[in-house]
Amino acid sequence: MHRGFKFKLCPTDAQAETLGQWVGIVRLVYNLALEQRRDFWRQYRANEGRTISVASQCRELTDLRAEVPWIAAAPRTMVDAALNDLDKAYAAFFKGSAQYPTPRRLGNNDSARFRGREVEVRPLNAKWSAVRLPKIGWVKFRQTRQIAGDVRTATIVRRAGCWSLVFASDVGSAPETISTLPSVGIDRGVANTLSLSTGEHVRLPDLSAADRRRRKAQRVLARRKRGSRRYAKQRQRIARLRSREASIRSHCLHVASTDITRRFGAVALEDLNIANMTARARGAGVRQKAGLNRAILAQGWGAFATMLEYKLEAAGGRLVYVPAAFTSQTCSAGGVVDRRSRKSQAVFACVHCGVEAHADTNAALEIRRRSTALLLAEGGQLGRPVEARTLAA
Repeated sequence: MHRGFKFKLCPTDAQAETLGQWVGIVRLVYNLALEQRRDFWRQYRANEGRTISVASQCRELTDLRAEVPWIAAAPRTMVDAALNDLDKAYAAFFKGSAQYPTPRRLGNNDSARFRGREVEVRPLNAKWSAVRLPKIGWVKFRQTRQIAGDVRTATIVRRAGCWSLVFASDVGSAPETISTLPSVGIDRGVANTLSLSTGEHVRLPDLSAADRRRRKAQRVLARRKRGSRRYAKQRQRIARLRSREASIRSHCLHVASTDITRRFGAVALEDLNIANMTARARGAGVRQKAGLNRAILAQGWGAFATMLEYKLEAAGGRLVYVPAAFTSQTCSAGGVVDRRSRKSQAVFACVHCGVEAHADTNAALEIRRRSTALLLAEGGQLGRPVEARTLAA
């Protein structure tokens, strides 16, 4: 298993300038290699008798570094990593698992990767450490936790003007024993980000004030002259606001997923197609649908599922996805589906057996019940809900 450890990197002004040059060189080489593969592969095959490959581009990179000193100033391994990334992107495209590779852009793709054996970490005190990077020396970073396993790569990332350091480590294989902790069902929603079958609710912090500040900043940006210094400065401010919102959301989801992993051995989630749920509407109700899409995306449903998956794997737990159809209309006690039972966003009262519960808690209980049936089903497959439906006309 591989795990990432992300820390805040605090370079000096001179070091930050050098790192900025390096990530720019990496981005340039990636885009040049992409352009060569995209636009000149026919000429290359006609002249050389073979297709463009990562090996041929690495040989050409050697000649380029000999001719252009400022490209040679960047460590060779980080530039080679960009060519390997492009090769993997093409492999994923031809496999059908990804879109066609696109050029890297300033502000969105400011990163560079070193090999693990090229870096060294030493502690400075209880909160700070330093990492030795090739050609630049020791750089301070805020170490908030221990780095486990064997470090394979170290990546520097610039986002919203701030630098981060990410270690990718091999932490060994998953535990062979299966967790014996109890199971839980989780309903993901907008009013309550997470609702557990135990009756607990998890809500993300109210980011409405931050959202209003960001929208106001975007309106200010619209009045700036594109390409001016004030325009660039306002763009950086918006990027910082976005980054802060994302950090708050990510932190809360990490706290929630870690707590759930420690308490439960099997977690059931609805099998949601978030991309389809947040697709752009057409015709009437476009503005309302756009607001709902923003509310759904702000909850981080997909990120939460990803966090749960790898944390449960490391703890010997299981993540089970169940069919999502009618979970909000199904009575978790009797299994009867009736939309009249869903009285409101928060109230569920079964019109057949009289069971009353919080609507999200009832949905979480139903998700947990379906996960039990899924695990017991032959081959681990369960289709759409099999309960008799009594939908009102």
